Amino acid sequence: MKKKEEKELVGVKEIARRANVALATVDRVLHNRKGVSPKTKAKVNAIIEELNYKPNILARRLASKEVLKFAVLIPSVSEETNYWEAPLEGVKQAESEIETYGIKIDKFFFDQNDKKSFLKESKKITQSKYHGVLLAPMFIEESASFVKECAETKTPCVFINSDLPDTSSLCYIGPDLYHAGALAAHLCGYLIGEEDSILIVNISEIVNHRHFLRKEQGFKEYYNKHKKLNNIQRLDIKDTGYQAVSRELKKALNGNKIDLVFVANSRVFYVAEFFKKHKIENVKLVGFEFLQKNVEYLKNGIIDFLICQKPIEQGYRGVMALYQHCVHKTKVKEVHHMPIDIVTKENYQFYTN
Repeated sequence: MKKKEEKELVGVKEIARRANVALATVDRVLHNRKGVSPKTKAKVNAIIEELNYKPNILARRLASKEVLKFAVLIPSVSEETNYWEAPLEGVKQAESEIETYGIKIDKFFFDQNDKKSFLKESKKITQSKYHGVLLAPMFIEESASFVKECAETKTPCVFINSDLPDTSSLCYIGPDLYHAGALAAHLCGYLIGEEDSILIVNISEIVNHRHFLRKEQGFKEYYNKHKKLNNIQRLDIKDTGYQAVSRELKKALNGNKIDLVFVANSRVFYVAEFFKKHKIENVKLVGFEFLQKNVEYLKNGIIDFLICQKPIEQGYRGVMALYQHCVHKTKVKEVHHMPIDIVTKENYQFYTN
C-alpha cells in the first residue's frame, strides 16, 4: 500500500508542477470541491487528461475513513413470485466488489401489493443519512414523493425495473416498458389470426403499477398502429392467490372465445397452471420473466413466449451507478435500457438473467 500511496502522491505533484498550482488546488479539482476558478480547473483537468492520471480510489477511500452508505428499496420475495431474488442477487454481486472501498449497503424490502409497507420502509431511509438510493418505483405517487424528499437532501436515486418520468433521479436502468409491451403484441401476431381475441391479464392487488400500465399501453397501441382487428379485453385479478386466479379465469373464459392470454408481469405461471389443470390447449400464452416456474411451463409448451429483461444485471448496474457517481464523481448515463429478450422452449437452456 505504501508504494501505491507514493505513486499517487508523485502523480498529484506532477500535475501541480505542470499547472503551476498548489497541491491543495489539485486536490480540490480531483474531489470536485469549490474554491478553484473555472480557468484553473480547466487547466488542471487538461493536464490530468494528458497524463491519463487515475487516482488510487482505494487509498483515498481508506484515508478518508468515511463510510459511504447506500440504501436499496425493492419489493420482497413473496409466495406469489420470486422475481425479486434476481435484482437482489445483482445488488449483492456489486456489493461484494465495492465493500472494500468503505461502502455499506442497507437493504429495505416492501410488499409490492401494499402501499403502506412501501411508505414504512421509505420513511426509514429518509430518517437516516444515506449517500445514495437504489429504488424500484412500484407505486407512482408514493415513489415520486419519496424521491422528492431525497432530492431535498441531495441524495441521488437510481431507478430499476420501471422508470418514473418528471422526477429528479440520477438514472434509470431497466426495460423500455412501452416497447416491451409492443414487442409482446408483435409476438402475438405470430400466434393468432387478425380477428382472434386477446385477454390481457393483470395479476396484482394494485391495478395502476406503472410497469403494467406502460406495457399495456405499448401492447394496445401496436394493434392500433397496425390497424389489426383483434378484440382486446383486460382482466384485473386483485387476489393474487392461485384459487382466486383460477376462479377469475374460469369466469373470463366461460362462454367467451379467447385465443390468447397476455400476462404483463412475472405471474404468468398461474395462468399456465390453470391451463394445465383444465387441459386448455387451444389458447396461446405469453408472459414475462425467466423464473423457474415460468421456464417449466415454457419447456412443456404451455407458455409460448417469455419476454425477459436481465433483472440481475439491473440490480448490479444500479449499485455501480451510485458507486461511479459518489466515489469516482463521474457522469452516469441517465437512461440505460436493458435488452428485451425473447425466450422460447428452443433457447431457454442457453439464457441467463
